[in-house]
Amino acid sequence: MAAPIDFYFDFSSPYGYLASCRIDELAARHGRAVNWRPFLLGVAFKLTGASPLTSQGPKADYAIRDFARTARLFGVPFTMPEGFPFSTVAAARAFYWLHDQDQAAAHGLARGLFDAAFAQGININDPSNVVAVAERQGIAGDDLRTALEDPQVKQRLREQVELTISYGVFGSPYIVVDGEPFWGVDRLPQIDQWLSTGAW
Repeated sequence: MAAPIDFYFDFSSPYGYLASCRIDELAARHGRAVNWRPFLLGVAFKLTGASPLTSQGPKADYAIRDFARTARLFGVPFTMPEGFPFSTVAAARAFYWLHDQDQAAAHGLARGLFDAAFAQGININDPSNVVAVAERQGIAGDDLRTALEDPQVKQRLREQVELTISYGVFGSPYIVVDGEPFWGVDRLPQIDQWLSTGAW
């Protein structure tokens, strides 16, 4: 059995959202599973001196145009969320709390959170919106509300972010195939070829 693909992303990343729409299908074509690994991109930015594309002067207008253009290419809906860029602490805590109980359910929650943010334009910085997404998937809202403030869940996320950064992850999406890193949604065709032909 081939090793899973590691998919690192921040829930506030438009390119992470776009990659999330393709990564599972791409991996399945090659007999691979995908480990979804949300992290906090702001931590990486502090270490690298980077900032969101939409805060980088002339790059901002281009990036917003490119987000929408790439979504049209992929045939997926795209809406810029209100308050972008936004914190994804609650979303990431929710993911890892659920992941430690049910990985399949956590995967579904991640897809639901991305859809809420970038297909519906909902600000998932608000924990109540994270809970609402979870409840629509049959997850107990009261349990999740409690978990979001649980010190153990907070520590779980901190440790995961530290581990992710220690691997050299600096952007979203950041995809690792058999130890080979690929940064950016525009690298999906390379990943497809790498899985088809092997390393070059």
